Amino acid sequence: METETATRNETRYGCFLPDLTGLARASPAASLRGQYRLATPGVQVPRGGVERTMPLSPLLSRVRNTFAGNPLDRASERRGDAAWIAAQLDSPDALVAVLWNGAPLLEAGREVEQLAYIGAGLAGELAEADGLLFLGLWRGAAVFALDIDGSNDPAEGPLQGMGRFVALRESAPLLSEADAAIAATAKGVFEWHRRHRFCSACGQPSRMGDAGWRRVCPACRTEHFPRTDPVVIMLPTFGERCLLGRQASWPAGRFSALAGFLEPGESIEEACAREIREESALETVSVTYHSSQPWPFPSSLMIGLFAEVSGDEATPDQTELEAVHWFTREAARDLLAGRLDGLHAPPPLAIARRLIETWAEGDGARP
Repeated sequence: METETATRNETRYGCFLPDLTGLARASPAASLRGQYRLATPGVQVPRGGVERTMPLSPLLSRVRNTFAGNPLDRASERRGDAAWIAAQLDSPDALVAVLWNGAPLLEAGREVEQLAYIGAGLAGELAEADGLLFLGLWRGAAVFALDIDGSNDPAEGPLQGMGRFVALRESAPLLSEADAAIAATAKGVFEWHRRHRFCSACGQPSRMGDAGWRRVCPACRTEHFPRTDPVVIMLPTFGERCLLGRQASWPAGRFSALAGFLEPGESIEEACAREIREESALETVSVTYHSSQPWPFPSSLMIGLFAEVSGDEATPDQTELEAVHWFTREAARDLLAGRLDGLHAPPPLAIARRLIETWAEGDGARP
């Protein structure tokens, strides 16, 4: 009994570090930490005395925004196979990341912050009736996520000693790119579930299906799937200046890129031009794509753009923006470095900052 209790109170695997967090038995899942580290292409990372090139996707080699770069094989074709999912949960190699009201559990006693994982058995005891979310596979080992609702901190209860829960906005800058992306995927899906507990067709309670990637209404059989809201976020430019705006609700002095949701029947370019016109009264001449960012607050895809505008007579709409300001490249660099008294750039995890950095470095609309 003492041995069983000690095992249950251990975090199963510390993610992306070469040790086994005290476990003597190696398993395929152990490579989730030791064999994967997101690194720049071509960098040789030692593991067990062997030099290996990390499997970074070429799609990520140009621009890597926070929350992008999830290393897991989503294995979406397996989600509807209940027997296969059940077998994975029965496997001793299964890993479960834990969130509490959307905040991920970070492993205790680590100099470098990382996600904590527990075994599927303990996770099953903690899970609500809807069950666990299947995130994907890492070298054949199934990775799940569990989100615990409520006001009582599980780190002071059944998960005591395993780590602490830190809101994703605060923990993302501390985590590796891969950890942040995994946590964002889980948070985005769980947030969708919270907002879709009832069928939009008949109003009856719906149930989780496809290992967390679908909801089904038992009353009318309508199926519901997770949705991502597309958002255009753009940096208007005119000559050698870029325009930043400020919302009244932001921290004092913060200026950022302009942004807005796409509307039905609207292209990305049209949404970009409309939002710039609405928020700053400027007309757009051309639009260039930079990169995108999953944004799990609650569940959006930020589509980063540069927009050349026809003039510089910008006027804030006073509804979404209380102020707009033109910045030269030098001023933008000073803003990013914190050298402009009373003015502040977006936080490092935001794609808005990446857009400003790219432009300020003199690369124009090129990523």
